[in-house]
This record gives sequence, structure tokens and C-alpha cells, in this order.
Amino acid sequence: MKEDSKGQRRGKARKAGNGSGKQAQEIQTMLKALEQRFAGSENGAKGRRASTGWFVGIDLGDKKSVCCVLDREGQIVAEGKFSTTREEFAELFSKIPKSRIALEVGTHSPWVSEQLESYGQEVKVANPRKMESIHKNKRKNDKVDARTLARLVRADPELLYPIRHRGAEARNDLVMIRARDALVSVRTKLITCVRGLVKSSGSRLPTCSAESFHKKAKDMLPEVLRAALAPLLIQIGSLTTRIDKYDQAVSRLAQKKYPETRSLQQVKGVGDLTSVAYVLTLEKPERFAKSRDVGPYVGLIPKQDDSGDSSKQLGITKTGDRMLRRLMVGSAQYILGPFGEDCDLRQFGLKLAARGGKNAKKRAVVAVARKLAVLLHRLWLTGEVYEPLRQKTPETIGLSK
Repeated sequence: MKEDSKGQRRGKARKAGNGSGKQAQEIQTMLKALEQRFAGSENGAKGRRASTGWFVGIDLGDKKSVCCVLDREGQIVAEGKFSTTREEFAELFSKIPKSRIALEVGTHSPWVSEQLESYGQEVKVANPRKMESIHKNKRKNDKVDARTLARLVRADPELLYPIRHRGAEARNDLVMIRARDALVSVRTKLITCVRGLVKSSGSRLPTCSAESFHKKAKDMLPEVLRAALAPLLIQIGSLTTRIDKYDQAVSRLAQKKYPETRSLQQVKGVGDLTSVAYVLTLEKPERFAKSRDVGPYVGLIPKQDDSGDSSKQLGITKTGDRMLRRLMVGSAQYILGPFGEDCDLRQFGLKLAARGGKNAKKRAVVAVARKLAVLLHRLWLTGEVYEPLRQKTPETIGLSK
């Protein structure tokens, strides 16, 4: 291959530096516009110490973010684009007075909101899924989103449906559980792949648990497929070993760092993984005015689209943390399954399933998962002793036996 000439190398370096140089220039332009506006204010230097200087909307991107700054009258003071890095956020937002800033929830929003708050800024993290002006905008782009966020945070912050991020410690501990969840997902796909490929040859593998699949399937593989599928079984076994190590780490968290999970584990079907994930996701039980608010938070309540006498039957909202919702549903399936103990939750779910109709069992599982989420919050908040058959009288308990 030909080596680049000195001129070509200089041209490439100049081209590579144009992006960062342009963004730095945009930041300086924005700062200059803000300084000029302050200098022209009646209060001068006192204006810099106003309780709320500006209204700022930031559309966070993975590499680049777009910013829009409004004054108190709603006029655009400055707009610009900059890299989504700690250095460029510091360069811009550490030099402006206290302002009200809106940004969308996302991958970068936790550390961005913490950094902005460390500069004394008032930060509102918006939930775009509930904001039709952003979520359903037919002419959606980063600049328009930044302007919309700025105008909404100026008009009424509640229009952003603001959310509160978990603390850094809770987020770091949740990483372990999410990493385990990713490995379980990969293992499930590999097991499904092996079973499907074996079926294509006219054979079937025995029913077994995911933990024992790589051992039992090893001797059951058709001879013609053994060379192709044996490496997949090795990978499945390796994943199972790693998942076991994660499970041990989660158990240590439950026993040593989060002893409040013992109250949640009084419910048979709720183990270390579910209880730790529940505690870390909610973080503080005092966040909710009442335990019933946990159901909507996890996304286990039906959507609504009522108009007049029309009331449609819709699926659940599926808002909130997807992994916690899946764990709640898994615990509900255990409660309603053959190994679940006789309790109020089980009786409630079985009664719903007995009504029949389309997807009756699925609706019963979701309903039990919702009630379980509410019950766990109550046990966590009060530390009460769990009574499986609290709503049954001694007479009915005797009859059920």
C-alpha cells in the first residue's frame, strides 16, 4: 500500500480536527451571546445572581448534544451543538448562572444531570414517552426537540413528566443484575437455537432446565450434527457458570448490603434476585405516597382509552423498568404454578383465570404481578410479618385443606 504524503496527512489531521474546533467555536459563541445579554441587563452583575437566569433545553445524543437557551420572555438567546462529554458540559454550564434545564431521560442523562446539579443548576429530566409534543412530532429533529424542551420547562416543568434518577450506588449495584440478565438472555437464545437446529434433522432434545441443558443435551445430539453443535453447548455451559457467579454475588448483596430484602422474601416465589432488583429500582419506599402507586410505576396497569360509554380493553402500559416488570411476572407465575403455596395472591389469580375467556391465564398472571408489587412495597415500608392467608377466616382455611 502507498504511504500517505506529508500533505495528505496534514489534510486528514485538519479534517479530523474540524469537528471539535467547530463545536468549541459554537460553545464560545453561545457564551458570548449570554454574556452580552447579561451586560445589557438593568441589574448588570446582580443579574448574574438571579434565582433563575435562563431556561435551557438539551437534546442529548450519544456523541453530540444540541442546546437551546431562552430568556424570561421566551426569546432564543443562544443555540448550539457540542460533544456529549464532561469537559464540554463543564465549559458551558459551569460559566452560566443558575438556570432551569430540561433534558430527556436516556443513557447519558444520569451523569449529565448530576454534573449540572453540581454547578448549582436546576435540572428536570423529562420522560419523552409521555410527551406527545416530542414523541409524536411529525417533524422531529434534535434542534426542534431542544427548543421544545426549553419552552416546556419555561412554561411548566410538570409538562415534562419529570423523573428522578437513582443514586450512583444503586445504579452501580443494578449494573450487576443487568449484566446477569444479559447473559441469561444470550443463554436462552443459544438453547433455543440448538433445539431448533436439532428439530430440523428430525430429532428432539429432552425437556430440562436451562442450568442442566448443556449436560443433558451433550449425549443426545444427532451424530451428524455433533461437530457443529458441540461448541454451542460449551458456550452454554460457560454462560451457566458465569450466571451462577452472578447469583452468588446477588445473594451477598441481599444478605450484607440490603437486609431489607428479607421482608420481601417472606413471600414464597420472591428470592434474592427479585428482592434486590426491587429494592434497587425503587431505591426508597418513601417515594410513593401509597403502595398502590407502585403498580403504575412498574407498568402493570391497563392502558385507558375511554370516551363516553365506550371503554376499550387494552394491554398494560409497560412503562417503568422492563427487567423489574419481567421479574414480577416471573414471581407471579411461580405463585400460580404447581409449587406455589396457598395464599391470598394465589386464590385471587386462580379465580381470575377460572373466568375463562381469551388470554384469561395471562391476565391473571399480570394481575397477580401487580398485587405482588404493591404487597412488597407495603412489607418493605412497614416491616410487617407476611400473612399468606390474611383475608381468610379459620373456617375457610379448614375447608380449603
